[in-house]
Amino acid sequence: MLITSDFEVAQPVDKVWQFFDNIPQVAACLPGAELTDDLGDNKFLGKVAVRMGPVKLAFAGTAQIKERDDAAKRIVVDAAGADEKGRGQAAMLVTAQLSPIARGTKVQVAQDLQLSGAAAQYGRGMISDVTAVLMSDFAKNMQNRIGALDRGLSPDQMSNAAPASGLAIGLRAAVMALSRVWRRFFLPYQPNPS
Repeated sequence: MLITSDFEVAQPVDKVWQFFDNIPQVAACLPGAELTDDLGDNKFLGKVAVRMGPVKLAFAGTAQIKERDDAAKRIVVDAAGADEKGRGQAAMLVTAQLSPIARGTKVQVAQDLQLSGAAAQYGRGMISDVTAVLMSDFAKNMQNRIGALDRGLSPDQMSNAAPASGLAIGLRAAVMALSRVWRRFFLPYQPNPS
Protein backbone atom coordinates (compact mmCIF):
# COMPACT_ATOMS: atom_id res chain seq x y z
CA MET A 1 0.00 0.00 0.00
CA LEU A 2 1.35 3.41 -0.97
CA ILE A 3 0.94 6.15 1.63
CA THR A 4 1.97 9.68 0.74
CA SER A 5 2.25 12.68 3.00
CA ASP A 6 4.10 15.94 3.27
CA PHE A 7 5.05 18.41 5.95
CA GLU A 8 6.93 21.66 6.31
CA VAL A 9 9.98 22.47 8.42
CA ALA A 10 10.77 26.10 9.21
CA GLN A 11 14.43 25.66 8.32
CA PRO A 12 16.37 26.15 5.04
CA VAL A 13 16.41 23.14 2.74
CA ASP A 14 20.20 22.69 3.01
CA LYS A 15 20.01 22.50 6.81
CA VAL A 16 17.17 19.96 6.70
CA TRP A 17 19.04 17.90 4.10
CA GLN A 18 22.14 17.94 6.30
CA PHE A 19 19.96 16.67 9.16
CA PHE A 20 18.78 13.79 6.94
CA ASP A 21 22.44 12.79 6.55
CA ASN A 22 22.46 11.65 10.19
CA ILE A 23 20.19 8.59 10.27
CA PRO A 24 20.38 8.13 14.08
CA GLN A 25 19.14 11.75 14.45
CA VAL A 26 16.30 11.11 11.99
CA ALA A 27 15.30 7.88 13.73
CA ALA A 28 15.25 9.68 17.09
CA CYS A 29 12.42 11.86 15.72
CA LEU A 30 10.07 8.99 14.92
CA PRO A 31 7.88 7.96 17.88
CA GLY A 32 8.55 4.36 18.86
CA ALA A 33 11.72 4.01 16.74
CA GLU A 34 15.16 3.16 18.04
CA LEU A 35 18.38 2.36 16.19
CA THR A 36 20.31 -0.34 18.00
CA ASP A 37 23.39 -0.83 15.81
CA ASP A 38 25.20 0.73 12.86
CA LEU A 39 26.20 -2.12 10.52
CA GLY A 40 28.16 0.13 8.16
CA ASP A 41 27.50 0.75 4.46
CA ASN A 42 24.42 2.84 5.38
CA LYS A 43 22.70 -0.14 7.03
CA PHE A 44 21.28 -0.13 10.56
CA LEU A 45 19.59 -2.49 13.00
CA GLY A 46 16.62 -1.07 14.83
CA LYS A 47 13.25 -1.47 16.47
CA VAL A 48 9.88 0.18 15.94
CA ALA A 49 6.98 -0.20 18.35
CA VAL A 50 3.47 1.08 17.67
CA ARG A 51 0.01 0.32 18.94
CA MET A 52 -2.82 -0.09 16.47
CA GLY A 53 -6.07 -0.52 18.31
CA PRO A 54 -5.73 -3.30 20.89
CA VAL A 55 -2.58 -4.72 19.29
CA LYS A 56 0.88 -3.50 20.22
CA LEU A 57 3.38 -4.36 17.53
CA ALA A 58 7.12 -4.32 18.09
CA PHE A 59 9.20 -4.89 14.97
CA ALA A 60 12.94 -5.56 14.92
CA GLY A 61 14.81 -5.41 11.66
CA THR A 62 17.06 -3.46 9.36
CA ALA A 63 16.99 -0.18 7.49
CA GLN A 64 19.34 0.65 4.64
CA ILE A 65 19.80 3.78 2.58
CA LYS A 66 19.37 2.60 -1.00
CA GLU A 67 19.73 5.96 -2.70
CA ARG A 68 20.88 9.42 -1.69
CA ASP A 69 20.82 12.18 -4.30
CA ASP A 70 22.38 15.34 -2.85
CA ALA A 71 21.58 17.47 -5.91
CA ALA A 72 17.88 16.52 -5.96
CA LYS A 73 17.64 16.34 -2.13
CA ARG A 74 16.10 12.86 -2.34
CA ILE A 75 16.70 9.83 -0.14
CA VAL A 76 15.34 6.29 -0.40
CA VAL A 77 15.39 3.95 2.61
CA ASP A 78 14.49 0.25 2.52
CA ALA A 79 13.33 -1.12 5.88
CA ALA A 80 12.09 -4.57 6.84
CA GLY A 81 11.40 -6.32 10.10
CA ALA A 82 9.47 -8.97 11.93
CA ASP A 83 7.27 -8.61 14.99
CA GLU A 84 9.22 -9.73 18.04
CA LYS A 85 6.35 -12.05 19.07
CA GLY A 86 6.10 -13.62 15.62
CA ARG A 87 2.76 -11.99 14.75
CA GLY A 88 3.76 -10.63 11.38
CA GLN A 89 6.24 -8.84 9.20
CA ALA A 90 6.56 -5.41 7.67
CA ALA A 91 8.55 -4.07 4.75
CA MET A 92 8.64 -0.46 3.68
CA LEU A 93 10.39 1.53 0.98
CA VAL A 94 10.44 5.18 2.06
CA THR A 95 11.26 7.98 -0.35
CA ALA A 96 11.72 11.51 1.02
CA GLN A 97 12.07 14.49 -1.31
CA LEU A 98 12.99 17.95 0.03
CA SER A 99 12.23 21.21 -1.73
CA PRO A 100 12.61 24.85 -0.71
CA ILE A 101 9.51 26.91 0.05
CA ALA A 102 9.08 30.47 1.30
CA ARG A 103 8.75 29.36 4.93
CA GLY A 104 11.62 26.83 4.87
CA THR A 105 11.46 23.29 3.51
CA LYS A 106 8.71 21.04 2.24
CA VAL A 107 9.31 17.33 2.84
CA GLN A 108 7.32 14.95 0.65
CA VAL A 109 7.27 11.34 1.83
CA ALA A 110 6.09 8.25 -0.05
CA GLN A 111 5.90 5.01 1.92
CA ASP A 112 5.34 1.77 0.04
CA LEU A 113 4.24 -0.45 2.93
CA GLN A 114 3.73 -4.22 2.91
CA LEU A 115 2.27 -5.83 6.05
CA SER A 116 1.48 -9.39 7.03
CA GLY A 117 0.05 -10.86 10.21
CA ALA A 118 -1.72 -8.82 12.91
CA ALA A 119 -1.03 -5.39 11.39
CA ALA A 120 -2.43 -6.47 8.02
CA GLN A 121 -5.86 -6.99 9.63
CA TYR A 122 -6.43 -3.25 9.83
CA GLY A 123 -7.90 -1.40 6.90
CA ARG A 124 -6.04 1.03 4.71
CA GLY A 125 -7.85 3.96 6.34
CA MET A 126 -6.70 3.06 9.86
CA ILE A 127 -3.12 2.41 8.75
CA SER A 128 -3.08 5.70 6.78
CA ASP A 129 -4.46 7.61 9.78
CA VAL A 130 -1.90 6.11 12.19
CA THR A 131 0.85 6.90 9.67
CA ALA A 132 -0.40 10.50 9.37
CA VAL A 133 -0.28 10.90 13.16
CA LEU A 134 3.25 9.48 13.30
CA MET A 135 4.42 11.73 10.44
CA SER A 136 2.95 14.79 12.18
CA ASP A 137 4.83 13.90 15.36
CA PHE A 138 7.97 13.18 13.34
CA ALA A 139 7.80 16.65 11.72
CA LYS A 140 7.42 18.40 15.11
CA ASN A 141 10.23 16.37 16.65
CA MET A 142 12.52 17.07 13.69
CA GLN A 143 11.82 20.82 13.89
CA ASN A 144 12.59 20.78 17.62
CA ARG A 145 15.73 18.71 17.19
CA ILE A 146 17.15 20.96 14.45
CA GLY A 147 16.37 23.96 16.66
CA ALA A 148 18.19 22.33 19.58
CA LEU A 149 21.23 21.67 17.37
CA ASP A 150 21.15 25.36 16.35
CA ARG A 151 21.22 26.29 20.05
CA GLY A 152 24.38 24.22 20.48
CA LEU A 153 22.95 21.14 22.17
CA SER A 154 24.61 17.84 21.34
CA PRO A 155 22.53 14.80 20.35
CA ASP A 156 23.36 13.25 23.75
CA GLN A 157 21.68 16.21 25.48
CA MET A 158 18.42 15.71 23.56
CA SER A 159 15.73 13.22 24.35
CA ASN A 160 14.44 10.84 21.70
CA ALA A 161 10.85 11.01 20.53
CA ALA A 162 8.34 9.76 23.04
CA PRO A 163 7.15 6.21 22.47
CA ALA A 164 4.19 5.82 20.15
CA SER A 165 1.37 5.87 22.71
CA GLY A 166 -1.49 3.63 21.65
CA LEU A 167 -4.21 5.72 23.26
CA ALA A 168 -3.00 9.06 21.90
CA ILE A 169 -2.41 7.70 18.38
CA GLY A 170 -5.70 5.83 18.45
CA LEU A 171 -7.67 8.91 19.48
CA ARG A 172 -6.01 11.14 16.91
CA ALA A 173 -6.53 8.51 14.17
CA ALA A 174 -10.19 8.11 15.21
CA VAL A 175 -10.71 11.88 14.91
CA MET A 176 -9.23 11.75 11.40
CA ALA A 177 -11.53 8.86 10.45
CA LEU A 178 -14.59 10.66 11.82
CA SER A 179 -13.63 13.79 9.91
CA ARG A 180 -13.45 11.76 6.70
CA VAL A 181 -16.90 10.27 7.36
CA TRP A 182 -18.31 13.71 8.16
CA ARG A 183 -16.95 15.21 4.96
CA ARG A 184 -18.08 12.27 2.84
CA PHE A 185 -21.63 11.95 4.13
CA PHE A 186 -22.72 15.26 5.58
CA LEU A 187 -20.96 18.05 3.73
CA PRO A 188 -22.42 17.20 0.29
CA TYR A 189 -25.92 17.71 1.74
CA GLN A 190 -25.37 21.18 3.13
CA PRO A 191 -27.78 23.76 1.71
CA ASN A 192 -26.30 25.96 -0.96
CA PRO A 193 -26.50 29.61 0.17
CA SER A 194 -27.83 31.82 -2.61
